[in-house]
Amino acid sequence: MNANSNAEVHYDVINEPGAVPIKHWTRGVPLEDEARRQLQNIAKLPFIHRWVAVMPDVHLGKGATVGSVVPTVGAIVPAAVGVDIGCGMIAVRTTLMAEDLPDQLGEVRAAIEKAVPHGRTVGRGQRDKGAWANPPEASLQRWAGLHEGFDRIIAKHPKLERSNHLSHLGTLGTGNHFVEVCLDEESRVWFMLHSGSRGVGNAIGSHFIELAKQDMRRWMINLPDQDLAYLPEGSEHYDDYVFAVEWAQQFARSNRQIMMQHVVEAVRTVIAKPFQAQAEAVNCHHNYVNREHHFGKDVLVTRKGAVSARKGELGIIPGSMGAKSFIVRGLGNADSFHSCSHGAGRVMSRTEAKKRISLDDHAKATAHVECRKDADVVDESPAAYKSIDAVMAAQSDLVEIVHTLRQVVCVKG
Repeated sequence: MNANSNAEVHYDVINEPGAVPIKHWTRGVPLEDEARRQLQNIAKLPFIHRWVAVMPDVHLGKGATVGSVVPTVGAIVPAAVGVDIGCGMIAVRTTLMAEDLPDQLGEVRAAIEKAVPHGRTVGRGQRDKGAWANPPEASLQRWAGLHEGFDRIIAKHPKLERSNHLSHLGTLGTGNHFVEVCLDEESRVWFMLHSGSRGVGNAIGSHFIELAKQDMRRWMINLPDQDLAYLPEGSEHYDDYVFAVEWAQQFARSNRQIMMQHVVEAVRTVIAKPFQAQAEAVNCHHNYVNREHHFGKDVLVTRKGAVSARKGELGIIPGSMGAKSFIVRGLGNADSFHSCSHGAGRVMSRTEAKKRISLDDHAKATAHVECRKDADVVDESPAAYKSIDAVMAAQSDLVEIVHTLRQVVCVKG
């Protein structure tokens, strides 16, 4: 019986011998065979609480499936959290209207690109364009509140000191990370961006994933996938990882706040009309672990590509470049462990997208957006992703739509 016994069930269930159930909200959207097998491996872990919940943007991931919600008792799987710890979204509604934006939006995009380091310079001896050479005051102030925790982490794990931390605080990154200017259903202007804990989060995640694998080998524990190596509560590295992952999530939240501050300041250099940018604000993780209480147990809930959707809680579900995005309000569905999707979800790998999507296809799909239209971003083109409308329809029992946003400017890492 489902947890909401009086409500219509919107999910289907995969039951396998020796595994907890997998409840998946994928009606009307594809669930690839590889992702299904990966979910079945996760469901066989001995410390899963009740079941695994799967969101409609589900697709194959490293270790754990993107779009999965994994509640655990007594252990944690570092690869289920992933290496972009605390990756998530922030959005603010401004007091600007569509008519306040310039006719040519290129100068808005250029101002944002100048204000927020993005991308990455590959090769030795070059300064990385995606990092700060001299961190600004906003980054220095935030780091002042973060460095004590970082010192505690590196006291026991000194190799992490060599990661990019302060130099990445307030920077965007690469891949599917972005900054956007959007319009809502009433033509009000929003700023929205997507990023996480950058180099330091990657270093923390990679380090503890390897420690977990070493523990599995030492204890001769056989797993269906070595990337599901776990840290049992009370083991040597468990507390260190829980502290480090919570710290990285604080870093990620601060990273987004700094960038948003710089985006607002950048747009003010282009638009003379005074405006405010805190009419509504949302800052939410979608790659993270959180202590929560579900079905009578205190558990660690790992959301890899999923957003908390407690009743009344605001969240952000972005579409792909050129597709609409949503500000949503959680419905508090207990079956999903109060979760919803984190986006549209890929239907093509990056390699496949670069082979199948032409520059002309990409330009047509993003014709209404001021954005890059070159070969380095075709793997982020809308065709590489599921239909965001189908994703939203599949989770109508998880969230309600508060605002529908359409992009007019997009800055990609």
